[in-house]
Amino acid sequence: MLDAKRRSRPEGTPPRPGITSAGSSLRIGRVALTVRDLDRVSRFYQDIIGLKLIDSEAQGHRLGAGSTVLLELRHDPQARLADRRQAGLFHTAFLVPDRSALADWLIHAASRHAALDGASDHLVSEALYLTDPEGNGIEIYHDRPSEDWTITPDGSVAMATLPLDLNELAAARSGKPFEGMRDDTIVGHVHLQVGELDAAEDFWASRMGMGLMTRYPGAHFFGADGYHHHIGANIWNSRGAGPRPEGTTGLAEIELLARPEAVAGIAGRLGATPADTLETRDPWGTRLTIRTA
Repeated sequence: MLDAKRRSRPEGTPPRPGITSAGSSLRIGRVALTVRDLDRVSRFYQDIIGLKLIDSEAQGHRLGAGSTVLLELRHDPQARLADRRQAGLFHTAFLVPDRSALADWLIHAASRHAALDGASDHLVSEALYLTDPEGNGIEIYHDRPSEDWTITPDGSVAMATLPLDLNELAAARSGKPFEGMRDDTIVGHVHLQVGELDAAEDFWASRMGMGLMTRYPGAHFFGADGYHHHIGANIWNSRGAGPRPEGTTGLAEIELLARPEAVAGIAGRLGATPADTLETRDPWGTRLTIRTA
């Protein structure tokens, strides 16, 4: 059950235990961003977010946790700055393994005087928000165990945006020095700006095979195998937006990792030849690479 310091459980039933982003048959691998100032943006993700520089070249940097690349920065000094009204990235969400890891990151961010854009209790998770130097949104979050989530009578996963007590969160810190994101950190989900929710549902549910887990005012959330969401899609800033023009900063590509049966299903729905790697685009031109994992 939720403890007394959390909000009351919404009406409904808990899902099965053990649902995780990483354990799903289709999940996020890495996210690629186009950036103009490679060194500045890379340093931000290393110093503030706590990712490790895994390899670098003139064309870009690859950063991650342990030996796993989570973020690719592609250098294009001539790229136009993305318009917040366009389709594209709302935020990349880095999922840390537990509440103490989130608290440790919060203490680290405060020590670096990093400016948070928000802090929310989403019932299924606790999340902190900020923005990188070129305007790309970032979420750092941890999940509550799935048995603490609620499936409402209409079949949705109950989610909300409630205030998060930062002092209470900070009290959960491990007490160990922050030495970067732990090796088991992953990209738990990606939240997109889209032009229209029905088209997003047709793509992510009907074509990619994710479930529509939650409808929220102006947003839909899609997840595989019962996870609350691997993909968010909203029209809060981008209602009516068409495909994003090439040559802009921001989201360049999303890598999805899929089990063989999930890849085969996607290939069939896309009318593509089954292969270990598939490439497609969403209705707004976002490049997607689906790899067998």
